[in-house]
Amino acid sequence: MEIFGVDIGGSGIKGAPVDLDRGDLAQERHKVLTPHPATPDRVADCVAEVVGHFDWSGPIGVTFPGVVTDGVTRTAANVDKGWIDTDAAALLGERVGQPVTILNDADAAGVAEMTFGAGRGRKGTVIMLTLGTGIGSALFVDGRLVPNTELGHLELHGHDAEKRASTKAKEDEDLSWQHWAHRVQKYLLHVEMLFSPELFIVGGGVSRKADKFLPLIEKVRAEMVPAELQNNAGIVGAAMAAAGR
Repeated sequence: MEIFGVDIGGSGIKGAPVDLDRGDLAQERHKVLTPHPATPDRVADCVAEVVGHFDWSGPIGVTFPGVVTDGVTRTAANVDKGWIDTDAAALLGERVGQPVTILNDADAAGVAEMTFGAGRGRKGTVIMLTLGTGIGSALFVDGRLVPNTELGHLELHGHDAEKRASTKAKEDEDLSWQHWAHRVQKYLLHVEMLFSPELFIVGGGVSRKADKFLPLIEKVRAEMVPAELQNNAGIVGAAMAAAGR
């Protein structure tokens, strides 16, 4: 069974048909740059471009980097503030001419990893963290999602944690892997103190280079593993949501 998934990120918007039996992309994904400013209308145009690239007809799942309730986007940390309280499901559905299901990006990635990836079969408390333009989070208790946790906005040393420990912070400040890993370590220890997870799944594009920073992180008691679906997890999770899984 194939369903289309789109992942809206702070730097790129990417999508592809997803084979839900395998939990993987059915075709090579198509990506466009996120517009700046990332207003609802401009992002909707980009989503339509990604979907149109495949001439897709049928349900579409879309992720969004913020809180989403009943198809309405409630926050907008790394996109234009015009998204706040926008009926995004209706806007995108009208633009692409297909039924759209929208959910938080890290929640989508987490559901995909818990079903097909590093969290498969894991019980207890599991936290998926997506390191990118910001830090997304997905919290699971015995495999059940607690939606819209947004743990990237925890305050850490007087700052939003994602302003210090995201991949964007590493790039903007030209941090070495060692220096950045130290910041990620402080963040993980803070999250661990609050939630005592058995497992951290580290996702986002940087998960492809997990060997460069995860071995440098110390003192964290929870098991730490890179996301198996890497940066495709959001697309897979979006398609799962559209299929009602």
